Amino acid sequence: MVALFEIVLALVAFAFPLSTLSAANPGLGFGWGGGSSGSGGGHGLFPEYYLYTCPQVNGIVVSVVEQAIEREPRMAASLLRLHFHDCFVQGCDASVLLDDSESIASEKRSLPNANSLRGFEVIDEIKAKLEEACPGIVSCADIVALAARGSTVLSGGPNWELPLGRRDSRTASLTGSNNNIPPPNSTIQNLVMLFQRQGLNEADLVALSGGHTIGVARCSSFKQRLYNQNGNSQPDATLERNYYQDLKSVCPRSGGDNNISPLDFASPIKFDNTYFKLILWGKGLLTSDEVLLTGKVTNTMKLVKAYAENESLFFQQFARSMIKMGNISPLIGFNGEVRKNCRQVN
Repeated sequence: MVALFEIVLALVAFAFPLSTLSAANPGLGFGWGGGSSGSGGGHGLFPEYYLYTCPQVNGIVVSVVEQAIEREPRMAASLLRLHFHDCFVQGCDASVLLDDSESIASEKRSLPNANSLRGFEVIDEIKAKLEEACPGIVSCADIVALAARGSTVLSGGPNWELPLGRRDSRTASLTGSNNNIPPPNSTIQNLVMLFQRQGLNEADLVALSGGHTIGVARCSSFKQRLYNQNGNSQPDATLERNYYQDLKSVCPRSGGDNNISPLDFASPIKFDNTYFKLILWGKGLLTSDEVLLTGKVTNTMKLVKAYAENESLFFQQFARSMIKMGNISPLIGFNGEVRKNCRQVN
């Protein structure tokens, strides 16, 4: 395991030369803004942000993340999801980490996050180690972004050069969390709209949905598909029949809401393109997974098929889209702060 860890550290090494390209992304330029910009762009973010102030930042992050995944393989997906749920609400600013206080209505209480979003203790552990090594330097928002990349690489997925320098918000948005994060029963039109709201296009939607190649979902997030998809007490007709029967054994009509099922049952802890193959076979777990194919949007249908056939193409676009998502409305310069404790403002 020590040898593996050293290999991973080499793969995810923090201080890349600017000319270095991700192994998953030959020909993809990662300039200061990562070659992409979301809502608000990535202006002011750059990969070497901590080169002189905390050069060991990525080694510390990857070390803690690797140990967390060893303890619980599901944690890789949880940390990846944490980054999504942060960036989709007032930008990538670590607002999702804030607990309730007199001035904060925590996003952790929102419908998409309550009893569902995980990994906060891992972020706390990373922050504590970074505060020992480089006090007051590394933001919680950057920790979340670095942990998402580390989780992807440790699971066998692509690497990318990550622009850094985000600062932490002093506010959270419970309303934004309820309104901006795509629900599991989304139609394709709703998914496209919610991604467009963040400056993300249909290619980003399909590639980032491919993050569901790892992780699990609770019964409550797919029960509707099994028993009452269109309000007629019938299952979703797009579900493959044997898969439907298997899911019913995990997720009964009444009760069992917290029972879990893998989003990609064929390789639930390996970051690969099997997720897209399962969608083609009618075995996408969530409505929001399957509608990428069945929603009759030509571009998303083509991309599902392309990624099912070509894993490296998926990896390229996933890396590109993660950079773009990580550039959504960052707080930079003198905006925001670097929290001492990721759960509360200074």
